[in-house]
Amino acid sequence: MKRPEGFDAPEPVAPARDKAARTAVREKPAAKPAAPRPIREEQAREKPVKARREKAARPPRPSADRVAAAELRAAERARKRYEKQELKRFTRRVRRRRIAWATGVGIVVMLVALSVGAVYSPLLALREVQVDGTSRLDPAQLTDAIDGQLGVPLALLDESRIRDELGQFTLIRSYTTELIPPGTLLVHITERTPVGTIVRGAEFDLVDPAGVVIATTTERTPGMPVIRVEGDDVDSAAFRSVAEVLLALPESLHAQLDTVSATTRDNVTLTLAGSDQRVEWGSADRSDHKARVLAALLAIHAGSGPGLYDVSAPGTAVFRAD
Repeated sequence: MKRPEGFDAPEPVAPARDKAARTAVREKPAAKPAAPRPIREEQAREKPVKARREKAARPPRPSADRVAAAELRAAERARKRYEKQELKRFTRRVRRRRIAWATGVGIVVMLVALSVGAVYSPLLALREVQVDGTSRLDPAQLTDAIDGQLGVPLALLDESRIRDELGQFTLIRSYTTELIPPGTLLVHITERTPVGTIVRGAEFDLVDPAGVVIATTTERTPGMPVIRVEGDDVDSAAFRSVAEVLLALPESLHAQLDTVSATTRDNVTLTLAGSDQRVEWGSADRSDHKARVLAALLAIHAGSGPGLYDVSAPGTAVFRAD
């Protein structure tokens, strides 16, 4: 049977040629290496720059000497820091004390500055004068006498000027001043206490225990005994003894006296008003005790008529009728 065309078997090849052909197929010639691309001129310039940058960025390796010096410096800093901390620890109490002292001194200085500024400020100027303690004196007269310093700061008031202005009033025995912020001056007056009257001619001098004349009148002051000493000398020992006796008497006994006389300091004699009774007082010693004894005797013998109360020795005081 005839085969169709195209399905004929290939022609046989000689074995030698077939082997040579297979060898030729396996051993193909190697490809030629590609030619190197040309380096651009810009890349050639950038490479050295990049290399230098990398080299500069890479830190140099320190030498052993540098490492040792750095460690020494670190140890020195640590030692100084430790010493500083120890010094602070040991001086903490001293620093606290200094801070406390500085704070206290600062507060005191501030208060002093504020006080000085306030005292010398026009806000604390004298605007009012007040007077108390007067009975015989007119407070308005005293106020008018010392109001010349109105408007002056309280700390700058002239004390000597006030003393001279108040010294014109003989009835003033002493005085004290008190500053009352913001602008008041308070004057405390102590008046002289009259103890009796000294007759000088037709006039009567009202005197205090120091012999200072408080007032002079043409009539005798009611309730004031007449003092009789030699020469009317208010500086004598007899007058001082009389003054001590009069000061020791209570007001009720003082008002009953008519005259008080003495020639020495040891023979003070009292005469009672409205009667012929006298009192032998003696010296001014133990006058308080003598006054109590006399009051007891008067309670018993006040209406007994003329007589003498002897209290010169208060332990044996007696009343002797005339």
